[in-house]
Parts: sequence; C-alpha cells; structure tokens
Amino acid sequence: MTGAEPPLSDTETAFQDMAHAFARDVMRPVGEKLDRMTQDEILKKDSIYYTEFRPKYLALEINPVTLGELPPAELGKVLPIIMEEFGWGDGGLSVTIGACQLPPLLALMFGKQHLLQRFPVDLIGCWAITEPDHGSDSLDPSKQIFHPQGKYGRPNCVARIDGNKVILNGQKSAWVSNGPIADVCVLYSAADRGNGPDPENGVVMLVPMNAKGVSRGKFIDKLGQRPLPQGEIFFDNVELSADHIIAGPEEFQRAVYAIHCEANGQMGAIWTGSARASFEIAWKYAHERKQGGVPIYRHQSVAKSLFHMYRKVEASRALVRRVALYNMTSPMPSLQSAMATKVTATQTAFEVASDALQMLGGNGNTREYPIEKILRDARASMIEDGCNEILSIKGGYQMMDPDLL
Repeated sequence: MTGAEPPLSDTETAFQDMAHAFARDVMRPVGEKLDRMTQDEILKKDSIYYTEFRPKYLALEINPVTLGELPPAELGKVLPIIMEEFGWGDGGLSVTIGACQLPPLLALMFGKQHLLQRFPVDLIGCWAITEPDHGSDSLDPSKQIFHPQGKYGRPNCVARIDGNKVILNGQKSAWVSNGPIADVCVLYSAADRGNGPDPENGVVMLVPMNAKGVSRGKFIDKLGQRPLPQGEIFFDNVELSADHIIAGPEEFQRAVYAIHCEANGQMGAIWTGSARASFEIAWKYAHERKQGGVPIYRHQSVAKSLFHMYRKVEASRALVRRVALYNMTSPMPSLQSAMATKVTATQTAFEVASDALQMLGGNGNTREYPIEKILRDARASMIEDGCNEILSIKGGYQMMDPDLL
C-alpha cells in the first residue's frame, strides 16, 4: 500500500505469507471469540483456544528450534516479519505464542540441551519474573532505578540451592503470561546459597508445572488481551534437581539482559503489527464512510490523520527490523535498542488505535468493529514486559558512558 517496503527474499516472503494466513484465518477470529468469553470458558479443554488455536499454531512449526536452523542474519529478518503478522492478527494471542517460545529459547541460548529434550517445543510455556511486591524491580537486578533510600525488601520467591537440589518457596505475581495453563515455567528467582536470598544474583530455571508443591492462582479478568491467560504461580517447598537450572547466580545478570533483549524485541514486532491493523481498518473505513456528501477520506482532517498513522507504523517497523537484525548478528545485543523498539511500538499501537477509533466515530465504540478490542489490547502492552516508564529509565542508563561523567 505504501510503496516504502524493500523487496523480501523468497524465504522472508514464504514465512510472511504463512504467518499472515494464520493471523487472518485463525488468530483474528479466534481472538475475537475468546475476548467475549469468561476466563473459565477459555480454560475449558474444549474451548477454541485448545481445539483451534493451539493445534493450528503447532502445525506451523514456528519455534526456536526450527527457526534456529536459519543463519543469524536471515533469522534477524524473518522473526520480526513473523511476529508482526501475528500481532496484526491478535496481540494477546501473539504474547501467548511468545511465552511458549521462551523455555526452549532460554535452553538453547545457555546450551542446556538436556532441558530442551526434557521440555520439548510443543509444551505450553510461561515466564515468571515479576512478584507481588517487586514488579518493575524484577527488571532491575543492578538497582539502577532504585531510589537512594529504597530497599528491595524480602523477595516473594526464593530458590534455595542446596548441593545438587533446589527448593522453591513463594509466589510470582498475577501477570505471568500463560501461568494458568502452562506445562513448563521459565522462573527468575532470588537465590539463597546459605547466606540469605540475593535478588541481585538470582537463578533461572525451568520448572515443570506438575511438580509437587506448584499451584496456580485464578486467570485474572482484564480490560485487554483477554485471550491471554495470566495468573499467579505459587511454590510450596518445590524440590527439583539442580540440572533444572539454566543460569546460576554468576550468570543471572546476563540472563536478565538476554531475556529482555528477546522479549522487548518481540513485543516491538507484535505491536507494530497491531498498529498496522488499526491503520488498515481506518484506511478502509475512510474510503467507505460518507459524510458531507463524500467519502470521509475527502476531508482534509481525515487524510492528515491517516498520514500520521502511516508515518508512525512505518517508523516503528523500520526500528524493529533494524534492531532485530543487529541483535541477532551482533556478539553483544543492544538492550537499550530492544527497549526502544518495545516502547516505540506499544506507544504507536495505542496512539494509532485511538486515532482509528476516533475516525470510526460511534461505530468504533461498538463490538461490530474490531478497533475497540485492539485499543484495549494495545493499552495493556505499554505495561507488560516492563512498563514503558521503567524501560525508558533503564534504557537511558544503558546508554551512559561513565568515563565521560
């Protein structure tokens, strides 16, 4: 439509076509139905989440193992294309896909092949990092955002490392994506090696959700991203062998850095796709809706608004794809750049959805049009995976050169 896209390779085109067909035929219609269901209805094994969405997603065979067969430079181009198409289909379902990918992704990144075999890619995964008393704190083990007089306090979840075993106690917050349905959890926790819990040098491990002592809270009722199951996870003397550990205390800071580069980059692509969906809905509507005797596209204010929607989507996509390629091919990925993609794309998704709803007028407020759902979904995106305010502070500090101060 815009004429600003460079040609895609045959591989990129094939993945884009496959992802878009899945987003169009499965994700968008399933997401709209799930959005109107209760949490209990979604969790039933005969719900369309399990009968339509999951099997058709697994049939695509898009996961860290299969994608990992691509050269890094090619993967850096293909992955944001795939996730943008998924985001175009449904933001919440895209996040549930991303959460499923994290257990095998972390196992691959840290060379834990035995965990990849133990927890195969077709399992439902979740990522548990934030806690009831430590939301954004969990993103900041280096304490860059802490107030000078602030104290972390006792962690809500502690992994006590005792020889060749780990004992888990505590809980993770209600915002664990896929928490109510997951088979395996990527757990980020404070570590206790005998001197008390240390949130700065924690532990990352894969936890089977059927382990003795693991329980779940309710699927929380939310404004947006309602198809995405989120809820608390509780650990009561959960004892696991130490070979469940992906990254110990010495590698914990690296593991936090790594997962946020990945998660923020994927969020950038997902919500660029969501913004694109809003723009396309508004663009089409502007050609069809008549006011003042002409299609509303003829009115200057509408054309101007559509231009700014387009401008924001294109800028977001360009940043996301540039950073994805760099981070996939660089020896050290750029965390501040990944954070920039997440903040830019989520802000863009919300602004474009809001402008699109305004253009649709009263119709935009109705469930007959998908824009009101996209707006609700996009609003949540500016909080999840690190609220944009905290990411901005962290990203700013990442850019600092101490030698110049």
